[in-house]
Amino acid sequence: MRTISEKIKILTDAAKYDVSCSSSGSDRANKKDGLGNSAVSGICHSWSADGRCISLLKILLTNNCIYDCDYCINRRSNDIERAMFTVDEIVELTMNFYKRNYIEGLFLSSGVFRNSDYTMELLIKVAKRLREVENFNGYIHMKGIPGASKDLVDKLGLYVDRLSVNIELPSEKSLQLYAPEKKYIDIIDPMKYIKDKIIENTDDRMRFKKASSFVRAGQTTQMIIGAGDESDFSIIKKSEDLYDSMKLKRVYYSAFVPVPTTKLLKDVAKAPLKREHRIYQADFLMRFYYFKADDILSNVNPYFNEKLDPKANWAVNNMGLFPIEINTASYEDLLNIPGVGPGSAKKIVNARRLCRLTYEDITKMGIVLKRAKHFITVNGVFRGVWSDGNEMVREILERAESGNVIQLSFLD
Repeated sequence: MRTISEKIKILTDAAKYDVSCSSSGSDRANKKDGLGNSAVSGICHSWSADGRCISLLKILLTNNCIYDCDYCINRRSNDIERAMFTVDEIVELTMNFYKRNYIEGLFLSSGVFRNSDYTMELLIKVAKRLREVENFNGYIHMKGIPGASKDLVDKLGLYVDRLSVNIELPSEKSLQLYAPEKKYIDIIDPMKYIKDKIIENTDDRMRFKKASSFVRAGQTTQMIIGAGDESDFSIIKKSEDLYDSMKLKRVYYSAFVPVPTTKLLKDVAKAPLKREHRIYQADFLMRFYYFKADDILSNVNPYFNEKLDPKANWAVNNMGLFPIEINTASYEDLLNIPGVGPGSAKKIVNARRLCRLTYEDITKMGIVLKRAKHFITVNGVFRGVWSDGNEMVREILERAESGNVIQLSFLD
């Protein structure tokens, strides 16, 4: 019989491979005699808008699992320590940690114990106990179990702020190869159902004052990178499709961590962390910079440049669109400039209403021009490096990103 401390050690360590727990978007208010509330600013090892670092208790209900997925540390055939919390233990841990101000909510996932419906029922019991018995109004993010019945998804969705179903791998082909016991349809169908229920519930809440909330912070998913043979282009195309068709809040990416006993994936020497980083950067371009997957990569050029971030790489390959005049460019065109993000673009748009901007004005606004200067003119003045080709600019940006910056001489 394991102690609570032993279970915490095993099941928090097992939960670290699930990265899709950084959450925001809920505004669950406190109730009379209740404990806690959820704010839209964000949860889970994240920085909120006012600078606070906030966190969730991130654990698994159990790392016992009926599946033997080749990419998963908790798979059935792997020789690891196993443990399982009771519903009472999770509720007690959450309440005690919250009262001590250690956490601001709960992220709970699980291996599939016995079957999907049984595991889902345990998750519902935890959420129901927290909401109805403990009167807990803090943030709760749980993982939907693929293959569970829609009735159980309905019940869980009423108690949690965010619900996610992991897509696991970027393609159905990889899922069949590395997790043959799982069905792709059992992952996609719950995601579609949750999306439709969120839309339906949003309409109900607008029409009826006392309508219950269903997954008010939306749904997310996670994709494992580097286990299959998918290209970077196919991965971001898949993410783009998920954002469009499932209305996801986030797609999270996890570089595959090789496990010694993995047979099919024994040739993967190390986790492709640099690749994961580039995919996250491309994901941000699609979510906040109006880029499409086809703008970033293509079937002809399906992999990211490891030396240069996707936005700068795109800009260097499209030098015909530059330089852009800061004083006249649209907000969308400003976002295309390497080194200029949404915050800086908004500052520029607001400031130029008062006067034509100069380099000095841009600097005073706190906008760093180290990268941007090669792609802009300010009041007609250009201070970057230009040549007939784009290789000189690419080389300068690659050196800057690597940290090995070398001062150019007049003879270079």
